[in-house]
Amino acid sequence: MILVEADVSEEWDSSVDWARLAEASVRAAVAQGDVPGLLESGIAVEVSVRFTSDEEVKALNAAWRGKDKATNVLSFPMVEPERLGPLARTGEGEALLGDIVLAHGVCASEAEAKGLAIRTHAAHLLVHGALHLLGFDHERGDEDAETMEEAERRSLARLGIADPYEIHH
Repeated sequence: MILVEADVSEEWDSSVDWARLAEASVRAAVAQGDVPGLLESGIAVEVSVRFTSDEEVKALNAAWRGKDKATNVLSFPMVEPERLGPLARTGEGEALLGDIVLAHGVCASEAEAKGLAIRTHAAHLLVHGALHLLGFDHERGDEDAETMEEAERRSLARLGIADPYEIHH
């Protein structure tokens, strides 16, 4: 069971159901993660998503990563990925995966530059953030980056979204 709590600030277009997009995106990422049976296990997998301003993301990025700038998405894992497999096998308990935070202005400008709807780009960023919560890390090297990109492709395909890397390379 996937539980996604979404908090949406006023910058984000109220005509889009951001909470539903967040849930679908996180579910797609968890399905493509490296934890067999996690979705089917019966454990509660919880993720908090905050759709917010560039200013808030900049402050978080400075405080937690030492980078004084806004970025498109931040992920804050709350459980070690290696604990997820044993939890899934027992089928009991819950996993508080962590928090995902998206910056509206950065997301909107990147979407525009790529010729995408903001909801499509936000879905990609949500998948990316959720994969980080599951232990994927593109900054460890080329092989890990390729593995993460492939998981993103499979996750986005589940959502009916084209390969973002093929379009823009």
